[in-house]
Amino acid sequence: MGPSDLTVDAVDAAVETFTRLPTPPSRLERISLFLDLDGVLAEFASTPDGVVPVSRRTEALRAIQTRLNGRVAIVSGRTVAEIDRITDNVIASASGVHGLERRRADGTFLRAEASKSLRAVIAAFEAFARAHPGVVVEDKGVSAGLHFRGAPDAAQDAESLARRLADEHGLMLQPGHMVLELKTPGASKGTALTAFMQEAPFAGGVPVMLGDDQTDEDGFRAATNLGGFGVLVGPPRATAARYSLTGVTAVLDWLEQLESDV
Repeated sequence: MGPSDLTVDAVDAAVETFTRLPTPPSRLERISLFLDLDGVLAEFASTPDGVVPVSRRTEALRAIQTRLNGRVAIVSGRTVAEIDRITDNVIASASGVHGLERRRADGTFLRAEASKSLRAVIAAFEAFARAHPGVVVEDKGVSAGLHFRGAPDAAQDAESLARRLADEHGLMLQPGHMVLELKTPGASKGTALTAFMQEAPFAGGVPVMLGDDQTDEDGFRAATNLGGFGVLVGPPRATAARYSLTGVTAVLDWLEQLESDV
């Protein structure tokens, strides 16, 4: 089934088969907090650059980072540079492009070597975008995204193209919300969370990962394996998360209320 095959009724019927998980507690013991960006801290926009800084989000992140003694990281599919732009540079630790980029709390920046096949993929994506007005190509250096939120009728063709290119070039296909991303293999949000948990200030904490889509499931599983848990943001679905929050506003409410024994 392709992205364009799910009607509103089908989505509603699928959601009804899952029970909403409980809301996470607002007091936890020495947590290390990992947050996805789009769909968790920020509402989706029609284009990637349509997501902009919001004062409430910035202040909530600034406050929770202080409260948790720096044990907060953004773990996103966006680049670290984009994470900084959207969050007003308030978070020291960040992982971008599904674990392929990572900035440690001390400012050290790590980035995987890009697959040499990405140039050919970007060229193919750009040709597709020229033939489908509303499609946007995003070059992240170590991955390439094909956004079709502005051209939903192109979803099936976009998926066919992305799957063919992934097979031809040995890249990982990472589906998201109205986007298909081809990335250099070898990292995930789970590997990023695990690496952070081996370093200061996260080491010794209880990992908690907030995410909204399938790209976050690796993070949920990694958090669980390390003694913590995941929090699914958005509609109920099959997930490795233990708790849930209904959306971005609920996430910000929870962050503002969250307390932790340090």
